[in-house]
Amino acid sequence: MEILLIIRFCCNCTYALLYKPIDRVTRSTLVLHDLLKHTPVDHPDYPLLQDALRISQNFLSSINEDIDPRRTAVTTPKGETRQLVKDGFLVEMSESSRKLRHVFLFTDVLLCAKLKKASAGKHQQYDCKWYIPLADLVFPSPEESEASPQVHLFPDHELEDMKMKISALKSEIQKEKANKGQSRAIERLKKKMFENEFLLLLNSPTIPFRIHNRNGKSYLFLLSSDYERSEWREAIQKLQKKDLQAFVLSSVELQVLTGSCFKLRTVHNIPVTSNKDDDESPGLYGFLHVIVHSAKGFKQSANLYCTLEVDSFGYFVSKAKTRVFRDTTEPKWDEEFEIELEGSQSLRILCYEKCYDKTKVNKDNNEIVDKIMGKGQIQLDPQTVETKNWHTDVIEMNGIKVEFSMKFTSRDMSLKRTPSKKQTGVFGVKISVVTKRERSKVPYIVRQCVEEVEKRGIEEVGIYRISGVATDIQALKAVFDANNKDILLMLSDMDINAIAGTLKLYFRELPEPLLTDRLYPAFMEGIALSDPAAKENCMMHLLRSLPDPNLITFLFLLEHLKRVAEKEPINKMSLHNLATVFGPTLLRPSEVESKAHLTSAADIWSHDVMAQVQVLLYYLQHPPISFAELKRNTLYFSTDV
Repeated sequence: MEILLIIRFCCNCTYALLYKPIDRVTRSTLVLHDLLKHTPVDHPDYPLLQDALRISQNFLSSINEDIDPRRTAVTTPKGETRQLVKDGFLVEMSESSRKLRHVFLFTDVLLCAKLKKASAGKHQQYDCKWYIPLADLVFPSPEESEASPQVHLFPDHELEDMKMKISALKSEIQKEKANKGQSRAIERLKKKMFENEFLLLLNSPTIPFRIHNRNGKSYLFLLSSDYERSEWREAIQKLQKKDLQAFVLSSVELQVLTGSCFKLRTVHNIPVTSNKDDDESPGLYGFLHVIVHSAKGFKQSANLYCTLEVDSFGYFVSKAKTRVFRDTTEPKWDEEFEIELEGSQSLRILCYEKCYDKTKVNKDNNEIVDKIMGKGQIQLDPQTVETKNWHTDVIEMNGIKVEFSMKFTSRDMSLKRTPSKKQTGVFGVKISVVTKRERSKVPYIVRQCVEEVEKRGIEEVGIYRISGVATDIQALKAVFDANNKDILLMLSDMDINAIAGTLKLYFRELPEPLLTDRLYPAFMEGIALSDPAAKENCMMHLLRSLPDPNLITFLFLLEHLKRVAEKEPINKMSLHNLATVFGPTLLRPSEVESKAHLTSAADIWSHDVMAQVQVLLYYLQHPPISFAELKRNTLYFSTDV
C-alpha cells in the first residue's frame, strides 16, 4: 500500500512538473486570443498583448516539435508564420578572413549564424552573427561593388595539395577497413581528412555574392558556383515580390528565431566526405562524356551558350562550355565534352545569354557579366551512367528545355592504352615510330598544337583545364592521323580548347606514357626522397635514362608549360595546375600494376596521383637542361624540330 502511495505521489509530481506549466501557458494563450479580439488596435496595450501571444505560441510550438518534427515555421511578431525557405553553409568574408557560416533564408528575413560548440550534455545552438529583413536587403550596384575590397585568393597549388592529401587519406581509410584495422586508427585518419576537407571547402570558393542592408553595412559571401549564386539571388528576389515590411527584432525575438534554426534546418552537416555515412555512394571516378544537343523555350532571339559543372570535394567546378549560338531561339550545339570526375555525384547545366557590352563589367573579377537564362541539376546515378551506351535526357530550367546525352567511362577503364593497329597515323603509335617516320625528335602534332596555343591561347582562362568540344578534338585527331594537307588551316579556325584537348589526348593515347612504364617505379621512389641532393641526382639520372624522342619531347613540353604559367595572372594556370593536368597523363602506372594493387575506383584515382603530379612539378620548378640548350647540341639534333 505504501508503495502504491509513493508511485501515485511521484506521478502527481511529474504531472505537476511537466504538464501543469504547459497547461497554464495553453490557457493563457486562449485568454490572450480573446483579449486581442476585444482590444482596439490603437490601444497602448495592444502591442504588448501581441508580443505575449507570440512568445506563448513559440513556446508551445517548441514543445510540439518533439511530437511533430516536420515543423518548418516559427511565429512572427504579427502572429503570422515565418517559414524557412532555404538554408546552407556559405563562406563569409569577415574582417578580411574567411568564416564558414550557416545562412537561413526565411520568408521575411535573412539570418547568418554560427554553430556554437556544445558543452558536454548540452544541445547544440546557433549564435546569430547578423540578420537583414528582406524589406531592407538590396543587391549592390556595380559602382558600389567597385569600392569593395578585393578578395585574397588562396594559391591553386595549395588547394591541389589538399585534394591530393584527401585522396591519399581516403585510400588509407579503405585499406584499414579492408584489413579490419583498429577503429582508433580509422577515426584518426577520418579526423585528418575532415581537417583537410574543411580547409578546402573554406578556401576554394572565389565567386563573390554581395548583399547590402539599406540601413547598415554590406556583407560578402564567396561561392564556388555561379549556379549557387543564382539560386540564392532568385530565392531572395522571389520573396521580395511580396508586401514586406521592415522591422527590428528584440533580443528575445532574435533568441527565439535563432533557437528555431537548429530545429528547422534542412542542411545538417558541412558538405564534406567525412560527414557521410559509410554506406553512402562515394561518387563516380573516371570520365563523363556529355553531348549538349539543343535547347528550346526561349521567348526572344539571343546569343546563347551552356556551361557544365560537376561537384568535386564538396563544391562545384565549371568543366566545359559550348560555343555561342548567335541570334536564335532554338540553339543546336551538338557538342561533346569529356569531363573528369573526382567522386562526383551531380551534373549541373547552366544556360547563358552572351553579353558583348563592354560597359557591363563585373568589378569583382573584371569580366563581362553574362545573364543566366536557366539552370538545372541531375544526380549521376551509377546504375544509369555506368553503361557503354549513351543515355539521352532533357533537363528543364525556367521554362527552357535542354536536351543532352551522356555516358561514363570508369577510371580503371581509362587506364587502358590501346595501341593503334595502323602504324601510319600518330595517335596510339609509339613516339619513336612517329619521330623516326617524320625525321624529327618532337612529333609534328606536339609542335603544331603548342605553337597554336602559344599564338592565341596562352592567355585563355583555364587553358588545358577547360574541356574542348569532343567532336572538334576527334576531327583534329583524324586530320593528324591522315597527315591532311589542310591541318594548318583547320588549326587556325579551331577553338583553342579543342587544340589543347587534342594535345592532351595524344599523350594519353600513347601505347605507354611519355616517361615510360619501365621507369615508373623509379620515378615514384625518386620523388619520395627527402634529401634534396639525393633527389636531384636521382631525378636527373632518370631523365637521362629516357629514350631520346621521349626526353626531347618532354623538355619541349616543359618549356611550353613554363611559358603558359608565366601568364598565370591572366589565364589562372599555375605550374601546379598544369602539373595536375599533365602529370597523371605523362606518368602513369601500367595496367597490370594498377590491377594488382588497386581495389576500388577511389583507390585508382588517388593511388600515386600526388606523386605523379609532384614529378612533373619538380621538373617545372627545377628545370634540367633547357630545350633551347638541348637544341643547340648536335648530339641530339640531326634535323630541325
